[in-house]
Amino acid sequence: MVPKMRSTLFLHALPHLVVLLVTVTARAAPTVQTTNLPGNWKYSQCLAEPGAVRVFPYQIILTNNNTAQNCLSQCSAFGYPAAGMEFGDECWCGDVADITNNGGKTAPETDCSMACSGDPLHLCGGAQRLQLYLWNGNLFTWNTPANIGRYEYLVPGLIPPLLATVGINGKVSFLEKGGTSEFRNSTGAYELDLSLVDDFSHAWREMHVKTDVFCSGAVVLPDKAARILNVGGWSLTSTFGIRLYAPDGSPGVNGTHDWEEDPTTLQLQSGRWYPTALVMANGSVLVVGGETGSNAPANPTLEVLPRIPGGSTQIFLDWLSRTDPNNLYPFLHVLPSGLIFVGYYNEARLLDPVTFATVKVLPNIPGSVTSFLAGRTYPMEGASVLLPQRAPYTDPITILVCGGSNFGIALDNCVSIQPESANPTWVIERMPSKRVMPCMVALPDGTFMIVNGAHQGVAGFGLASDPNLSALLYDPSKPVNSRISILGSTNIARMYHSEATLLPDGRVLISGSDPQTPGLPEELRIEVYIPPYLNQGFTQPVVTIPNKDWSYGGQFRINVQLFQGQTSGMRVSLVAATSSTHGNTMGGRTIFPAFSCQGNVCTVTAPPNAKVSPPGWHQLFILDGPTPSHGVFVRIGGDPAQLGNWPALPGFHPPGV
Repeated sequence: MVPKMRSTLFLHALPHLVVLLVTVTARAAPTVQTTNLPGNWKYSQCLAEPGAVRVFPYQIILTNNNTAQNCLSQCSAFGYPAAGMEFGDECWCGDVADITNNGGKTAPETDCSMACSGDPLHLCGGAQRLQLYLWNGNLFTWNTPANIGRYEYLVPGLIPPLLATVGINGKVSFLEKGGTSEFRNSTGAYELDLSLVDDFSHAWREMHVKTDVFCSGAVVLPDKAARILNVGGWSLTSTFGIRLYAPDGSPGVNGTHDWEEDPTTLQLQSGRWYPTALVMANGSVLVVGGETGSNAPANPTLEVLPRIPGGSTQIFLDWLSRTDPNNLYPFLHVLPSGLIFVGYYNEARLLDPVTFATVKVLPNIPGSVTSFLAGRTYPMEGASVLLPQRAPYTDPITILVCGGSNFGIALDNCVSIQPESANPTWVIERMPSKRVMPCMVALPDGTFMIVNGAHQGVAGFGLASDPNLSALLYDPSKPVNSRISILGSTNIARMYHSEATLLPDGRVLISGSDPQTPGLPEELRIEVYIPPYLNQGFTQPVVTIPNKDWSYGGQFRINVQLFQGQTSGMRVSLVAATSSTHGNTMGGRTIFPAFSCQGNVCTVTAPPNAKVSPPGWHQLFILDGPTPSHGVFVRIGGDPAQLGNWPALPGFHPPGV
């Protein structure tokens, strides 16, 4: 019960007088709220601020609704275990270490005397006085393993690449902003032979594109040559670009194929700068979003390749139009139901794969503790992956998004959602540091490396500073809020236009950086990260695969050689071929299929259908305990859209299905 004192004054009616009735209700003075607190919050003390520099870094103004419940719930939701209310309407979030580091001092309890703006019965600090609360226990655990792996310098580069794609020939294809390159003799395309990195003069093969691929999108096609498809570009004709390359050659042996492109005969239906591409379950290619040219009007449409003959088949997307310009390089994923997940700015929805109508609008993607307006796609630029799927594929699939920006203030969290569950809700996990422009790489063991980016800014030239030099490992097999491990650090800034991609030997290739920020160069050096699983001195297992063209649900033989364990403890993973640019790993997917073994001969059951695993190429790895083999490319699901016969035009050489 609320304590009240009621006083009533009556004036009785007398001739020519008016009766006056006055009721006065007096509330008790506000007190510190110490009970009915959310979660594991406990009241600590009245804390004196040091002055203009505040104890905690994150301020939320709650003009009419500041309460202990609201303030503390918001702080803990985003992973902050220390919080305080001040001036009645201010909520502050931070870490316990901030109190000592920033000069907080114990103050008399009477100094905290202002009532909460949303709760007049309880106190919310005073003038430069925090009503301090601390979380009892651990909100999160950032693991610091003894084995953290390491960065290694790999090879000098020729360009700061914008896109990196591992081909089925085991080589890495790089594309850069050819026509706008700072290097006058750049051809815009190069291929790195990993077997020749100790011989610089032979490690790189010069290739050629005809239009500028600056900020284009790319995927690996399911045709029998695993061609790389690149779409869009920087301006004018380039934005309509459709470019194809069929990786050939072998380690130590140059290929002869080059990029094929003819803008006079094969183009997108409209220009696209910063588009995303996706191979859908039916095998055709979805291209979404972008702008019509360099800093030009938005292109809030989608189209499908190959183009159906006739008029325009583009579809206008009002939700892209409404969120322009913060939705470039949207996140696209095919879900096990066949629906298409799209994440853009701070929103997400599920699309019908035939009509592209919205089937479900998901809750908005959480931003920062201080603002729900923070974004996750370019130019706010976080990164997104699908967490692994495992046979029998009955568990709901999870989408993970890490990093981003609140219009220049980088985010320090990852968020995840199971979009096909009955009540999809975003789960927030705090990262050890802020990061915008991260790259996330799927590893053969089902974990993900998070590298590159900056502590501050947004994506774009000269728009970020303070590079984030540390690597993280995200392990979805661990409980929420204990999935992140802190790995090693580099001394090379990797910011705007940096990439990371999984190599067949299990290392992570890290390249690029073109920030045009004073003091940060165009970065040509190529590094690799040696993940912990390759840093233990174990011999990598060996796998051979007689048949590399798999049908859905089929059973296929692999031959294995283990050096540490037995096949009873072995795992098999399939990591989809991807193209990486601007933190968007187009085509990414990790699958752990069912298998059985007799001796060193194992039988793997392919994924059951194109919704669980859209048609395409995957690196198959076996894991002997923690240690992966080298990946072997297999194709799953064939080429149902017959992309291998496209385009039937002069100057192009379709490889067949």
